[in-house]
Amino acid sequence: MTEKKKNFIVRTITGVLFVAVLVTCFLRPETMVLLFALITGMTIWEFGGLVNQFDDIQVNRFISTVAGVYLFLAMAGCCMGLTRETAFIPYLITIVYLIIAELFTKAPNPVNNWAYMMLSQMYIALPFSTINALAFQTGGEGDYNFVLPLSVFVFLWVNDSGAYCAGSLFGKHKLFPRVSPGKSWEGSVGGAVLVLVAAAVVGAFFGNGEGGWSVPVWMGLGLVVVVFGTLGDLVESLFKRTLGVKDSGAILPGHGGMLDRFDSSLMAIPAAVVYVYSLSLF
Repeated sequence: MTEKKKNFIVRTITGVLFVAVLVTCFLRPETMVLLFALITGMTIWEFGGLVNQFDDIQVNRFISTVAGVYLFLAMAGCCMGLTRETAFIPYLITIVYLIIAELFTKAPNPVNNWAYMMLSQMYIALPFSTINALAFQTGGEGDYNFVLPLSVFVFLWVNDSGAYCAGSLFGKHKLFPRVSPGKSWEGSVGGAVLVLVAAAVVGAFFGNGEGGWSVPVWMGLGLVVVVFGTLGDLVESLFKRTLGVKDSGAILPGHGGMLDRFDSSLMAIPAAVVYVYSLSLF
């Protein structure tokens, strides 16, 4: 068996297991919250390891990870109606501590430490936390609906598949060659078209149960996920190029690290939240 074929099999098995675990976790609010709290922690920990490779960066990985997980759980508690807004106070205290602590660490470049510490919270912890606003936003406080958060990931997967196929067949014009030479405009359009079809199907099946959303509204959500998912992918590519690494990690065989697997969702989830809540304005 050739190395290329072996890598394809490993990547396929990992991808199938990944999708199965993620879809299953959305069936219950408890499993969704626990799994994404774990994903948040693992991603921030991975991020800290990447940036701490440089001599002038010394991010406190442990406290940053704990803070990010706490933010996710505090957001989940508020969205579920289990806690009040005061649950965020310990998180704010921790962030203040991490900033003040640089006065005593004698780090060569404390500004770098501050910047990367806050980036781990704004780029990873906050976006992941907003998935709770999708999962618990319908009905009364604490009501859970898996359709919205799961649909975001389904649209991302469909977009990746469509973009890969269309790009392989028709890709000629580079989308963003400085950051990601492999992406093409043709692939992006192909992925978007496939997502619009998938969104129409979701709207046809779940439109009545999801606040009476029409098919065009679901297609609008699909388009938002495509645009910001692609931007999220490019942002992570720029991050890796800046650090000089090919993959963010190796925890997922054939798929790299946590950032590699969830890069698109880090932009798509908060964008979907803005879209969903903006609908109430009209």
